[in-house]
Amino acid sequence: VQLQASGGGLVQAGGSLSLSCAASGRTFGTMAWFRRAPGKEREFVAACRSEGIGFYANSVNSRFTISRDNAKNMMYLQMNSLKPEDTAVYFCAARVDRIIVSAIRRGDVYGYWGQGTQVTVSS
Repeated sequence: VQLQASGGGLVQAGGSLSLSCAASGRTFGTMAWFRRAPGKEREFVAACRSEGIGFYANSVNSRFTISRDNAKNMMYLQMNSLKPEDTAVYFCAARVDRIIVSAIRRGDVYGYWGQGTQVTVSS
């Protein structure tokens, strides 16, 4: 089982980036994005269950959109109106089953993690 994140880069504030996460080896009921900024703890960004319902952190709601292509076993994160505080390493995570809503923002419920992709937003 492998999760491969890609799409990070350097962008100016107000710009956009799109991240992708390719899953292989099995399908997942829940997939999510987390991020870790320098000197900070890992934090939840967005999650999407297999039925297509998305959940977002308040800090990215209305700016980021998570989506999945179940046929391709892919997950995406479209990031618009980026801010310098969005600078972080972004990780994709997954769990075999669909996580209940009350736990979906917790990193410890995800059993599979990919390597990170760096997103840097300049001011």
